[in-house]
Amino acid sequence: MSSAPPPAKGDMGRRIAARRQQLGLSRQDVALRAGAAPGYIEYVEEQPATPGIGFLLRLADALETTVQELSGSTGDLPPGYGRGARRARMVELDGAMCWTLLGDHGVGRVALTLEDGPVVLPVNYQVLDGEVMFSTGSASPLAAAADTEIAFEADHIDDAFSKGWSVLIVGTVRSVADEEAAQRLRETAYSTPWAGEEREHVMLLGAQRVTGRKILVPDAPGDAD
Repeated sequence: MSSAPPPAKGDMGRRIAARRQQLGLSRQDVALRAGAAPGYIEYVEEQPATPGIGFLLRLADALETTVQELSGSTGDLPPGYGRGARRARMVELDGAMCWTLLGDHGVGRVALTLEDGPVVLPVNYQVLDGEVMFSTGSASPLAAAADTEIAFEADHIDDAFSKGWSVLIVGTVRSVADEEAAQRLRETAYSTPWAGEEREHVMLLGAQRVTGRKILVPDAPGDAD
């Protein structure tokens, strides 16, 4: 007799689980924060459930996000749809904090100049020993920019509190010509490029200048007056 198929997981459940894991929280942790039973957190993650708005508000607060983000209603909207916060202020970040915010990997943008003008391209990135690695197509504009100066930017926007940060790295980008070295670097990457296959050309950006800024909001979690 074949075993029963696993339960179907809804889009909201996947978003809830992904956000919980991003914060490094267990289901018990989230349940305690949201005033719910751990079994119910498991249920909404694993089943195509439709929780009530009261629970969703508590859950969003427990996961430090918004109901809109959990439901996916902002998936096709650009970030930053909220209004500016009261008493917000901008602060400059030192180099160490810039690298901390970039983390090990993520999605950012590279800016380069082509014959017909500047262009900005999104990339999956990996931080390796003070350099930023990304893979692209061998015939892409980014591959053609090898041995030139480019800019790389990554940021995070918190729409719920109208705050965020951005980090800018400027330096010379180079291709990894040795295929064995390129393969080792690809194997260290957290993810293959989201844009799909045929992006095996590995490039490394050496950081010559690292700057960053952050918007602080006194009433937001984690920000002090």
